[in-house]
Amino acid sequence: MGSPPDRSSTAGTIVSYLEGVLRVFWKLAAGILLCLLATGATAQALTVQQVGSFEEPIYLTSDPSDPDRLFVVERRGSVLLLDGGELRTFADISAVVSTLGEGGLLSIALSPDFNLSGRFFLDYTDSAGNIHVAEMVASGNSAPLSTLRDVIAPIPHPEERNHYGGQLQFGPEGALYVSTGDGGGQDDEHENAQDETRLLGKLLRVTPTPGALSTPAVWSLGLRNAFRFSFDRLTGALLIGDVGQGAREEVDYAASAAQAEGANYGWNCLEGMLPGPATDPQCAENAGTFVPPIFEYPHLDPGTGGAHGCAIIGGYVARGPGMGDLDGRYLYGDLCEGDIRSFSLTAPAASDRAEGLQIGGLNSFGQDSCGRLYAISGSGPVFRLIGPESDSCTPAPPPPALSPSYIGIRAVSRKVQRHRRGLITAWVTPCKGRRGDPVTLWQGRRQLGTRHLDRVCSVRFRPRIDRRSSFRTTVKESDLFLPAISRKVTIKPVRRLRRRCATARCQ
Repeated sequence: MGSPPDRSSTAGTIVSYLEGVLRVFWKLAAGILLCLLATGATAQALTVQQVGSFEEPIYLTSDPSDPDRLFVVERRGSVLLLDGGELRTFADISAVVSTLGEGGLLSIALSPDFNLSGRFFLDYTDSAGNIHVAEMVASGNSAPLSTLRDVIAPIPHPEERNHYGGQLQFGPEGALYVSTGDGGGQDDEHENAQDETRLLGKLLRVTPTPGALSTPAVWSLGLRNAFRFSFDRLTGALLIGDVGQGAREEVDYAASAAQAEGANYGWNCLEGMLPGPATDPQCAENAGTFVPPIFEYPHLDPGTGGAHGCAIIGGYVARGPGMGDLDGRYLYGDLCEGDIRSFSLTAPAASDRAEGLQIGGLNSFGQDSCGRLYAISGSGPVFRLIGPESDSCTPAPPPPALSPSYIGIRAVSRKVQRHRRGLITAWVTPCKGRRGDPVTLWQGRRQLGTRHLDRVCSVRFRPRIDRRSSFRTTVKESDLFLPAISRKVTIKPVRRLRRRCATARCQ
């Protein structure tokens, strides 16, 4: 049934042991399920249509400019293209992929300008357990293995063979986001999720640089195993399905990618809203700063028809055509239960409900470029979710071919006398045609002000320094260039600045 996330290392062993038995069961059950769904279609608001059957499918997406060209990811390392009823191998990296434990080829993300560049990105694990975020370039309807290259340095994951995360998504501003698990095992014994210097247990942000390795930014932390996350295609909100350990499954939320910057979702100090297994004093020190989930559910059946299970499968906010009253609701499921459920973002707990569908071996959802949603069973079938109205799709126009953009930042001094103003300089490249473009300074999630680029494409800010503060600058998308976000720069307040000695006498 593929290798979706487990809730502990013990559970992962059990899943692997039963995999062969359950695969036979789900293949038999899938046929029965389709018959039941067909006979009950008139009584349900949400039904399914099978689009194909595959070998351990684990993810689905589409061509950004053609929603009918579907790309199905198989865990063993293949990407299959389903176009006009014809199925062909689009890419095959099985030679470098390891499927030990929860590893494999876990997802792909096609560049927004895929129709022009042919670039797409892959998240996979190798035989050493390392996590790779790589790029390939397609030519026509295939991508040769020779084009495969890492876009960031491989992320070591040496201890366990579970909790890899594995989702790639392009954010609304054009950056690539990557989820990583906490390294596996029990209780996050290596304390990865709360360590800002480590890349495990995080949401990372990457700006891929053609021909060179990029440095990922730790965007959010405190995640156990964010196997699936997504952006609301209407509002840009971020929703993360984070797999719990023994008590709670949770959905984490940020109103935008910018608001997710620096967000700490609590693991392993917390599991959902419950105390987590960590005993580190850092948990007590950070109490009150953790971002609580907007929704959580228990592992034990509450007996009221409410959500329960063992490992959440995060989905998408329904924004596609024909979804009826499902429009604007977040769809999700659970590995053990298979029920497709949904809730409203305005009142998650009060509005949570089952949608009357069960997918055996559910291990992922997918979304095409029209917004239509799909459910993937690790046992083989892939289904399109059909709402009560027509879901005919008008393809969106292809995005403009914008050039990459870079914004740098520097503090003239990293220490400033308390209550005085620091001096921050930012500059943007390429510079040609950028004069007058707005650059915004941020302190965490707070917007401090906007300046416009001068003739050499630089700006200056003078924020007041009352406490230790980190700053970042952003430049918006223009007619020619993609948006960009700088790295962080931190300025510390001091009571009194020491003057440098200018003569030999005072040295």
